[in-house]
Amino acid sequence: MTTTALITGATAGIGAAFARRLARSGYRLVLVARDTERLERSAADLRGRFGVEAEVLTADLATDDGIAAVEARLADRVRPVDLLVNNAGFGNRGAFATVPLQDELDMLKVHVEAILRLTTAALPGMRERGRGAVVNVASVAAFLPRGTYGASKAWVVSFTQGVMRDLGGTGVRLMALCPGFTRTEFHERAGMGTGNIPAWGWLSAERVVDEAMRDLARGRSLSVPSKRYKLAVAIARVLPSGRLGGVSSKAARTYRTT
Repeated sequence: MTTTALITGATAGIGAAFARRLARSGYRLVLVARDTERLERSAADLRGRFGVEAEVLTADLATDDGIAAVEARLADRVRPVDLLVNNAGFGNRGAFATVPLQDELDMLKVHVEAILRLTTAALPGMRERGRGAVVNVASVAAFLPRGTYGASKAWVVSFTQGVMRDLGGTGVRLMALCPGFTRTEFHERAGMGTGNIPAWGWLSAERVVDEAMRDLARGRSLSVPSKRYKLAVAIARVLPSGRLGGVSSKAARTYRTT
């Protein structure tokens, strides 16, 4: 039986790496993003390289209509989705007071409301079938005081781990993925400088996805790829937030993690 995965933000970065990794494993794919032309190119490439089915769904998750379109696809019992990867997201450049309120609200729409609604749409079918998984892409910023971005990612981690506990014994798994700096389009699209990030701080999207899939198979509810970021998260969890606030706030003016 072929397994189907739906990936949001599927045309670039971590989302595209998930698509390649899952296609290589024989998954049928549903690719979700805002740019139809780019979606079609990505789907054609995956079909050609891996011989898999790749469906495209154009949706802007900063809008109600976009979220509703993906909800409807996830609720389709005739074409069930076995793995949902909530990857879509973005960052806003600048300190909190300098970012337009609507941009912050759009971020909450994508990072919080969309994940809540899409997870809710996917779970009934998965529970009925007694199998399935949801990967919610958060960030190591979830463990740092980092304004709206960090707060939204902290919500993703808390929500995911809480729901995972509620689903014990159902055969359905949820996992929050918290990568550090990852080489994607994320920073460039947000206009954020990355020259002050040392080379050792970067991860490849492929490594992030490979470690995420291993952690998902092990039943973990939290995945932090690489030992260096596991250590960073461990330190962040024990230090008072005030000790991290100054460094984190200064850094947030120039970059965001993905």
